[in-house]
Amino acid sequence: MEALFASGRIVDIILGLVAAEALLLAWFARRRGMAPAPLLANLCSGAALMLALRAALTGSGWPTVAGWMLAGLLAHLADLGLRFRRGGTAHRRTRPQPGTTPQSAAFTRSTLENL
Repeated sequence: MEALFASGRIVDIILGLVAAEALLLAWFARRRGMAPAPLLANLCSGAALMLALRAALTGSGWPTVAGWMLAGLLAHLADLGLRFRRGGTAHRRTRPQPGTTPQSAAFTRSTLENL
């Protein structure tokens, strides 16, 4: 395990998994009619940071590490720009309607609890 970290090969393995994830997410997004760009920009940001880690582990100079970190920042900014252009994040929730509904806790509790 020590050799995997010293050589930076651990990052190569993780990057392979990220590439597989990118392919799977792009396929899934296309199938559901979603835009894959924000997902891929997010993965590119993480991949660039992993490449910065690999460069640091293998003893590359600071300009190489800084370059990969800058690439990660640019990909992250692209991801944010794509998300804000769409009008929010992918995890936006709708606001609950005010008032009591049959699905609210008041209707789902047992009436014996109130006795």
